[in-house]
Amino acid sequence: MDLTAFAAEVATDDPVTIAGLGTRGGAVAGVRCVSAPRGIEWIQADEMTVSCGAGTPVDELSAALAAVGQRAVLPAGGTVGGALAVGRSGIRRLGDGAVRDVLLQARYVGADGVVVKAGGPTVKNVSGFDVCRLLVGSHGTIGFLGDVILRTRPIAPHAAWFAAPTDDPMAVFAAVHRPVSVLWDGTHVHVLLEGHHLDVVERAMRTGLVESDGPPPLPAARHSVRPADVVRVTAGLRSGTFVAELGMGVVHAAPDAIPPTAVDPGVAAIARRVKDGFDPTGRLNPGRAA
Repeated sequence: MDLTAFAAEVATDDPVTIAGLGTRGGAVAGVRCVSAPRGIEWIQADEMTVSCGAGTPVDELSAALAAVGQRAVLPAGGTVGGALAVGRSGIRRLGDGAVRDVLLQARYVGADGVVVKAGGPTVKNVSGFDVCRLLVGSHGTIGFLGDVILRTRPIAPHAAWFAAPTDDPMAVFAAVHRPVSVLWDGTHVHVLLEGHHLDVVERAMRTGLVESDGPPPLPAARHSVRPADVVRVTAGLRSGTFVAELGMGVVHAAPDAIPPTAVDPGVAAIARRVKDGFDPTGRLNPGRAA
């Protein structure tokens, strides 16, 4: 994919922001806005990889991959670049892994207006610093994604949600074999299982789970806590007002339901040095925090 026009649009001088479909925060207000190229360049089903523009809608990519029996580990909605830039995994992270693991190669435009390639089309031929992992979750503050190569996964032959009432969610969590997602809402554990149909049914029956209509709706805000502290942190919340991802340390609740965790000063200092190294003048998505 030719990124010449995109790089020229990003340019080298004034503050600039980037936006896709606006589902994950959108552009910085009052700043000149650009959009990444869109479109699927190729799908190599046998290698389980796909190349596309960062502006490609995730749903469009998912439909194309589904036609060959595969999928990308990206939350639904918005654009591919937006999902990577925000870096938040969906509720399937327990089974799928983190969003950062999906990105094999990226070509991005830096603050100097130059196209830079990071990573490689396969894991084996990559050496040096893993800039791809820096780009994921950076909110576009160290570079604007132009096109990417992603790893894909096969679509499971069968998937179903199950639920069970319990006052000991961690006991259920420990008993379920290879779940894709385990959620806790204060009264019920909700479990997503995938695989061969008979295997899924057997795993559910073994742990006393009953098939359900799907996961509970997620409250507005997303809080991060230590995975071991999820049950303790949610003990003071009213049932039905939160959904916790067991094993992941993520709690979906009202914005003020859980006090924020302070960022370690050492970590914050490292983040600032990285940001300053990639964008010394702070022109990329100014005001956004990675």
